Amino acid sequence: MVEQSDRAPLLDWEEVPPPELAPTSPSPETEDSVHSGLSSYPIEGGARADISLNTSPARANSVTAVSSESAHSPHKYSGPGRDASATDEEGDCAFHGLSVRDRRITGWEEKDQIVAVFVVTFDTRSGNMIEWCLPQDVNLEGVEFKSMASGSHRISSDFIYFRKGSYFGLACFANMPVESELERGARMKSVGILSPSYTLLYRYMHFLENQVRHQLQSPGQYSPLEAFYEDKKAVLPSGGNGLVTACPTSVLGPIVNRCMHPEMKITHPAGCMSQFIRFFGEQIMVLWKFALLRKRILIFSPPPVGVVCYRVYCCCCLANVSIPGMGVSVPEFRPFFYINVADIAALETEMSYVACTTEKIFEEKKELYDVYIDNQNVKTHRESLQPLLRLNSADREKYRKLCEQRQLLLYSQEVDGDCTSNEEDLFILFFMEQNNRIFQTLSEVAGSADPTLSAEHMRAMGLDPHSDRGFLIDLLEIYGIDVMLVIDNPCCPQCCLGELM
Repeated sequence: MVEQSDRAPLLDWEEVPPPELAPTSPSPETEDSVHSGLSSYPIEGGARADISLNTSPARANSVTAVSSESAHSPHKYSGPGRDASATDEEGDCAFHGLSVRDRRITGWEEKDQIVAVFVVTFDTRSGNMIEWCLPQDVNLEGVEFKSMASGSHRISSDFIYFRKGSYFGLACFANMPVESELERGARMKSVGILSPSYTLLYRYMHFLENQVRHQLQSPGQYSPLEAFYEDKKAVLPSGGNGLVTACPTSVLGPIVNRCMHPEMKITHPAGCMSQFIRFFGEQIMVLWKFALLRKRILIFSPPPVGVVCYRVYCCCCLANVSIPGMGVSVPEFRPFFYINVADIAALETEMSYVACTTEKIFEEKKELYDVYIDNQNVKTHRESLQPLLRLNSADREKYRKLCEQRQLLLYSQEVDGDCTSNEEDLFILFFMEQNNRIFQTLSEVAGSADPTLSAEHMRAMGLDPHSDRGFLIDLLEIYGIDVMLVIDNPCCPQCCLGELM
């Protein structure tokens, strides 16, 4: 439904849910779950993961290997449990692809925070350039390249998510044939916005698409964009860093930790997760390990780049953890979305990120990334990460369970007409539960009187005791969890011990 804004009479772009389907205030049950702290964490879609985290003091960052002869009985796992099909009572169908479950997490609605609106054009003499912007003194250096991807002249339209300093941007690009020798037969423009988070950028996709077509047909007509900025411009805090939290800390407190950034509660584009699963297949389990290890992941694809930006988001979702305090010492898994050669200096200082590009030259700059994805080909130049490219039996079993849950969901939607569940929630919750299970088990073992991790523990975490040993060692080191690894029947205990230390 499209409704005209009261504050800006010129606007006809504001998308809102129908009045009879508007989100209601949070139920007492939801409020209780928020105020209860750690015992019941409300996850997107209304599902919960019950958490019983061992609060023993953290140990020093070390990994020790011991022979199986000294192993004790496995520490019983009592990790988070949930119903994979559990969802919020309102579901998705009411919004026909524009679900706004982020507002129902705690009954809080994020405010619009648009810090800039701009028009980028391609000039045959000067190349990409900022044609117009508000406010006029905003620093948009480099945005002219971020909002018009390299190679875009070969396509008619696209959309691009990107980062500019501490802000996120969304731009819609269009290419229109014209009978003009000066413009060499084509007029290309992008219309975009900047915001402190990308959580709500999807709301303005339709508006930006309309405006870029308007700019192509009637260049220089900026009145709708001016009204849009006046209507949605941000009131930033006086800290000088330009950062606005995506969710007020007074509401969530310690419940949301850095492993699951507030931005990750984005209302994802309908269907992007299912497309992600179909595109990568079993390779998702390889990406999951790299994401959990906070590696630098770069995805290459020729234009259009919009769908690839969604893959960046999906990769970030693979590393979600809802256990409070877990991962506070590891590098933040930062989504950069679209990047180009102008971002090289910024990437040189990043320890962990996911990004996409249309520029093949990045493949040669191996110092900037750990994992490179070209189409469905996932590869790494780092010898220590090579074993993670090989799928093992535990990986295939996890993927089988994911597909099985997905088929059950599709069956219930088709046969029972169930529109309260969707593949996006299933995907996010599947990997969040898997991650919670791993870190819950590791935390309990590390806090026990005998912090010995056996093969049974690894199986309980959904890992292969042999093939996933290297992955687990890296995980323990990165997250600073101190446990002793059991070596089952080593042929040479001293050699194995040396390799694991």
